[in-house]
Order: sequence, then C-alpha cells, then structure tokens
Amino acid sequence: MVAVVAGCSHSTGARQTSPPGPQTVTSEDIERNPGQPIERVLQGRFSGVEVSRTSDGGIAVRIRGATSFNASTQPLYVVDGIPMQPGPNGSLTGINPYDIESIQVLKDAADTAIYGMRGANGVIVIKTKRPGR
Repeated sequence: MVAVVAGCSHSTGARQTSPPGPQTVTSEDIERNPGQPIERVLQGRFSGVEVSRTSDGGIAVRIRGATSFNASTQPLYVVDGIPMQPGPNGSLTGINPYDIESIQVLKDAADTAIYGMRGANGVIVIKTKRPGR
C-alpha cells in the first residue's frame, strides 16, 4: 500500500539556519601567528569569549553571559579528555601553545550537557598534539 499526503506550505521568506556549532582554533591557526602570545591569537576568534594573560603566566578564559551555580564564572577546562581545575584567578598554566592541536569553546547547553553542572559556565576543550600524528 502506498500513501500519498497532500498539503499546503506557506513561506514567510525568512530562511532558517541552524545555530553555529562549537567554535574551534587549530594548531595551524596558532602557527600562522608566530611570536604572538596565545591569548592574542585566541582573542576575537570566539564570539562572547574573553581571553587574558594572568599574573602567573597562564591564560584565563571568560565566557560572557555565563551564569554560576558554584559562585564562580570560570569555565571547565578539559585537556585531552581530562577535566582540570583552573589555577588562581581561573588561569590555565603548564601548556605550551605549540603543543596544542585544537581549542574548542562549548557554550550552548546542548554542547555542554555531557559535562553536567561542571559545564554550566562553558567548557574549553583542549586537545594536544600526540607523537606520531
């Protein structure tokens, strides 16, 4: 049996677009800016994200508009699949910018859902280069 459905469709003229997915900076982006501090390479690459250098030499990332459940607006850092606690003032230290393969910023609830409450202020996913890749 074959069913045929007839109907009417109206168009408002507005195009529907899907929301942008997670934003990513790759090692090629970092290498294209030799001599630039990592925070300068990242600044302006992610909408709604502020990147700054901390007094201890690390970087701090703040996602504007993030709310806080734990009295902090610091995002969750995930390095090679391992969640990490940021240092003082939300800084991330100990990673050589040239060892980074990619940095991805997750801001939307759908993207951060797998991290539960820890991802409520956004998630910064960093993948480092592996030998042999």
